[in-house]
Amino acid sequence: MHLRLHRYHLLRQRQPFRSLPRHFCPSLPSPGYVPPPSFDELPPETGEEIARAYEELYGPAYSGESYLGNDIYVMDAKVKKSGGFGSKGKEKVKDGFEERVVQVRRVTKVVKGGKQLHFRAIVVVGDKKGNLGVGVGKAKEVITAVQKSAVDARRNIFPVPLTKYSTFPHRSEGDYGAAKVMLRPASPGTGVIAGGAVRIVLEMAGVENALGKQLGSNNALNNARATVVAVQKMRQFQDVARECGIPMEELWK
Repeated sequence: MHLRLHRYHLLRQRQPFRSLPRHFCPSLPSPGYVPPPSFDELPPETGEEIARAYEELYGPAYSGESYLGNDIYVMDAKVKKSGGFGSKGKEKVKDGFEERVVQVRRVTKVVKGGKQLHFRAIVVVGDKKGNLGVGVGKAKEVITAVQKSAVDARRNIFPVPLTKYSTFPHRSEGDYGAAKVMLRPASPGTGVIAGGAVRIVLEMAGVENALGKQLGSNNALNNARATVVAVQKMRQFQDVARECGIPMEELWK
């Protein structure tokens, strides 16, 4: 008898809930309760009301209109959308400088766990009016490396001495590492006769007539920096005459 009672209590404990009584009645509504009208009895909503409700839930749509005063980005290929879901890309800086990529190559770094792969980008920045900068950047992605090198180039902008014929005032040579660059002025109509990184650097500086030659290593970065060293050695004739305290006509006597 006691064993049967014990089994009965165990079964009662396993039941998650007790069943409702047979004569269950829900609570009656309060005396002042008015049931809401059904959707079929409501008047039809206007387009403006639907647009307002949609904008409150999901934000402004691409319809060109905002009923709540939000910003609208028209879906047009010519208009760049500056917002949206996901990662937001950086826009190019509009400061009058142009960017040109000289080289993008893979570089590896040996660490304890193996090798780390990165990309190194060399970018030349210039306004083609006598201002120039060369920068280098490394990152795990090519786009990020180019952006970092462009920022580095803008930090190192310097003026380039040019004549009215868009050429150099005199000859110059520059060394950087194992690279050696020779620069020579040229008459109008000659053009930029140079190759590799030297040509890109001269074009971004605004040089239209010049001769350039790489005499050492073929490394793009060293040749670009050697070109920068050669350009920074140049001086305008009026600056030299002012420092010497003599008129410009006496410089050639």
